[in-house]
Amino acid sequence: MTKKPDKKDSGTGRIADNKKAAYNYFFEERFEAGMVLEGWEVKALREGKVQLTDGYVTIRNGELFVIGCQINPLNTASSHINPDAVRTKKLLLHKEEIKRLIGKVEQKGYTLVPLNLHWKAGKIKCEIALAKGKAEHDKRDTIKDREGKREVERAMKNRHK
Repeated sequence: MTKKPDKKDSGTGRIADNKKAAYNYFFEERFEAGMVLEGWEVKALREGKVQLTDGYVTIRNGELFVIGCQINPLNTASSHINPDAVRTKKLLLHKEEIKRLIGKVEQKGYTLVPLNLHWKAGKIKCEIALAKGKAEHDKRDTIKDREGKREVERAMKNRHK
């Protein structure tokens, strides 16, 4: 028997990354949370119209919310909806995980940041991290390490030519 071809492979892969987060924070723990989204937001995510760099996670009444994650509506959005690009989106985690995160975030210097959005089994997931802010000298060290790795890669590339 032949397998039917998929219409569109939206079951795997990354949608968006928050590249600034690794520069600004040390990650202590990572969590994968579901997201409560509207239909137009899912369609826009399939097209890659999302930006996570200014996003952060807050805790209100024992629930997690992503604020500042911008999902731009498609031009073909329906006329009967009113899309809000910077709408606050609810994250879904187990109660035990949320309670543990609340205890950790109350400690000085810890925060929750969204790292990426990705597909998992046909659903959109948000990877969040319990993070601690970097000092200025730590950021300089990060830049220095990154440049060192680039130089090594260039040298290896030129050596193989």
